Amino acid sequence: MSIHSTVKDQPTPTQDPVADATRRWDVRAGAAAVYDKVTTKHGWVGDYDYAWLCTPTLPFSWPPGRRSKGKQRKRAPPFYALDSELPILLAFTSGLQHALAMLAGLITPPIIFANTLNLDAEMSAYMISASLIGCGILSFVQMSRIHLFKNYYLGTGLLSVVGTSFSTLSTADAIFSAMYADGTCPSTTASDGTVTKGPCPDAYGMVLGTSLICAFLEIFMSFVPARRLQRIFPPMVTGTVILMIGASLVGSSGIPDWGGGSNCQGRPTTGEFQLCPSNSAPRPALWGSPEMIGLGFLSFISIILTELFGSPFLKNISIIVGLVVGCIVSGAAGYIDGSSITTAPAITFLWVHTFKIRVYPPAILPMLAVYISVAMEAIGDITASAEVSRVAVDGEEFDTRIQGGVLSDGVGGFFSALFTVAPLSLFAQNNGVIAVTRCANRTAGRFCCFFLILFGVLGKISGVFLAIPDPVLGGVTTFLFASVAVSGVRVLSYTRFTRRDRFVLAAALSFGIGDLLVPDVFTYLFDSVQHPNKGLQGLFNSITIILSTPFLVAGIVAVVLNLILPQEDAPDGDDDDDDGVEVVDVEADAAEKH
Repeated sequence: MSIHSTVKDQPTPTQDPVADATRRWDVRAGAAAVYDKVTTKHGWVGDYDYAWLCTPTLPFSWPPGRRSKGKQRKRAPPFYALDSELPILLAFTSGLQHALAMLAGLITPPIIFANTLNLDAEMSAYMISASLIGCGILSFVQMSRIHLFKNYYLGTGLLSVVGTSFSTLSTADAIFSAMYADGTCPSTTASDGTVTKGPCPDAYGMVLGTSLICAFLEIFMSFVPARRLQRIFPPMVTGTVILMIGASLVGSSGIPDWGGGSNCQGRPTTGEFQLCPSNSAPRPALWGSPEMIGLGFLSFISIILTELFGSPFLKNISIIVGLVVGCIVSGAAGYIDGSSITTAPAITFLWVHTFKIRVYPPAILPMLAVYISVAMEAIGDITASAEVSRVAVDGEEFDTRIQGGVLSDGVGGFFSALFTVAPLSLFAQNNGVIAVTRCANRTAGRFCCFFLILFGVLGKISGVFLAIPDPVLGGVTTFLFASVAVSGVRVLSYTRFTRRDRFVLAAALSFGIGDLLVPDVFTYLFDSVQHPNKGLQGLFNSITIILSTPFLVAGIVAVVLNLILPQEDAPDGDDDDDDGVEVVDVEADAAEKH
């Protein structure tokens, strides 16, 4: 090595000899740490129990925390905090596990969007790839926690990942229906009254354009103090919204796909969708036929068996296991059409295909409501992530995590539209992975981002996802959407449930469940009021979309009543309600007896 190269590698000297020495020491220490990490067994493997991660579960064995005579309980794996030193192999393994755990939730929305708008296989595969790439990029931003000014940040600084919000999925379905109804999207009506919807990529571009401008509402909300947001949107409101999102998606997407596909639901007597998933499919069948139901049930039962027998690694990706098992059986039986795989490009990226970004005025109010619900979900998800990551869930630092997460959600909604991806928001599925693997480290999260981007760039993978038969996808997404509804129930459990709270919840669910059971009850509300003013007519259409979307109307009713109805303060030590039913604390009574 020459003298010049040696001098060149040294840090630039300053006027402070102590600072120069400290910098040289930091550079040498950093280089030594990197060298030690990549050249030692501890740096690659660490102390983690990989056998535990991959060991199948024996059903009916001793529950955790108990041991039989002569058998020692296995030591739990160490917990890896946010920025602790993480072995390379564990970072790789955990990152892959996080990516696989959220994969089904990421590919489902673009597939549903494409099916609803009858887009071709090439466009559909691109939408899946763009979703994966966009999620990888914006997840990296969300977990980075970039300091902006004073106490304001961008990102949570936790192992937080993003995905297409299911609230957007539910609302977009109502928006697309309105576009087909008002002639924005083409459709034809057969002699027997069957309506056939034509391809409408412009509708997706309108949703992207509308979400792009509405994202500024969530950006503004991020600068409202976190505690004030939590008062406006308490668990009773957020739980109701999440519950209705999951329940509506089960009915509008999960079960129809399980039966064979939403296009052939109802068994039309004419057209391309008399059989499911279409007349030209390899082995078409009537909607709800035993073949279709059986394929979906196979995927569903695979998820249950994985939970019963699977290792911790497999349990965290049980949704993917259900898809894989369903695809293997359906492929062997001849139900899979491989054309989407052969036509998909080997390598792809964002903007290979584009959409006309425009604003659809009737969708503005519903999308604003979507971003409010996204902010509500973000607050709950950040709280859960902080709790499972063993960081403070109150105080100034936690408030800045909420502020940074909501801001990143809003910015992500803006840029995701530019990425040709529906609004992206915080994803909650990964909290279960953190809890089971005991790894909350952000290095694992960065590996997760790498895998998501890799899956998106490899275009053939999107073609594989697109080839999944509708019943297989329906069996899996029904469980996935039901899990969202259960998350809403869990959030509702934090509510004290006074008489006032029960009244608010009953009023909200009156509209939400009513919409869910009779979807077209508000569809004809303004049919007799055809106003020549396009702006006013657009307002009527906006109101119709909101009233026809269960979680939107339920959330609005819950927010308004929660703000205007006075709180009820029970006397100290008295948890009785006005209905005369005494609430007994069984655990407290048992503690007193002991």
